[in-house]
Amino acid sequence: MILIILGLFLLIAAGAITRSDERLRRFKVPIRGIGMLILLIGIMVSGIQQIDAGEVGVKKLFGKVQKDVLGSGLHFINPLLQIEKLDVKTQNYTMSGVHDEGTKSGDDAIRVLTADGLEVTIDLSVLYRLIIKDAPMLLQETGADYEDKIVRPITRTRIRDNAVYYDAVALYSTKRDEFQQRIFKSIEADFKKRGLLLENLLVRNITLPQSVRTTIEQKINAEQDAQKMQFVLQKERQEAERKRVEAQGIADYQRIISESLTDRQLQYESIKAQLEIAKSTNAKVIIMGKGNTPVILDSKTQ
Repeated sequence: MILIILGLFLLIAAGAITRSDERLRRFKVPIRGIGMLILLIGIMVSGIQQIDAGEVGVKKLFGKVQKDVLGSGLHFINPLLQIEKLDVKTQNYTMSGVHDEGTKSGDDAIRVLTADGLEVTIDLSVLYRLIIKDAPMLLQETGADYEDKIVRPITRTRIRDNAVYYDAVALYSTKRDEFQQRIFKSIEADFKKRGLLLENLLVRNITLPQSVRTTIEQKINAEQDAQKMQFVLQKERQEAERKRVEAQGIADYQRIISESLTDRQLQYESIKAQLEIAKSTNAKVIIMGKGNTPVILDSKTQ
């Protein structure tokens, strides 16, 4: 466009020379030739437009946005058109409390109030892309800086609006997925009205107040101690049961033995024991018996 304007300026200047000093008229033809050349180059350059992959071109003519868009590739267009290139690839906008981790440097986490009045800090990533057919509307109504005008404020507002329905601990644990789905539907609807498609919403981290974290840690420790005590009690009960079974077995054994031992059985066992003693090569024992029990003397020579 600049070359076209410069070429036209030189042509006008060449025409004005004819009405000026006679000494300047000799420059008329060269100036007109240069003007024509620059004008042709400007038309050729402005009439050829390349759109890279992952981009679309929105056409503007004297500030008015055209409804149709240019896809990726090489295009021959009206030289007077101005092309605004917009990215249609998936984009990531992260809001994090960690320095230089988010899109904006510094602490950019979202601080919300929950149903129980506690302040919770949320780190979030928004994955979205531009809807191609809505690119002219987005450019006309919002502009190319839609990230700061739509993505950031809508996301932060919807998260704060929906966090008030959950308690801090539930938001951190059991209701986390439900909360994520709820804010996804809310943000998705707002984005679609503006020409943006929400692809995914990732709740990266939810940070509870220090007092709540301390309470949760104490509760977890108490639960672990209770489970440990239950294990110890269970082990003691098993040991007591083992001892009871062992004692019962010993008692049953003694009862069976006492019931089965008669005088004849005892006499038989006594005879067997005396026989073993008599066969021993080094026995020097004298057994004094009663009744029919014999006396056994060692007969070895010393």
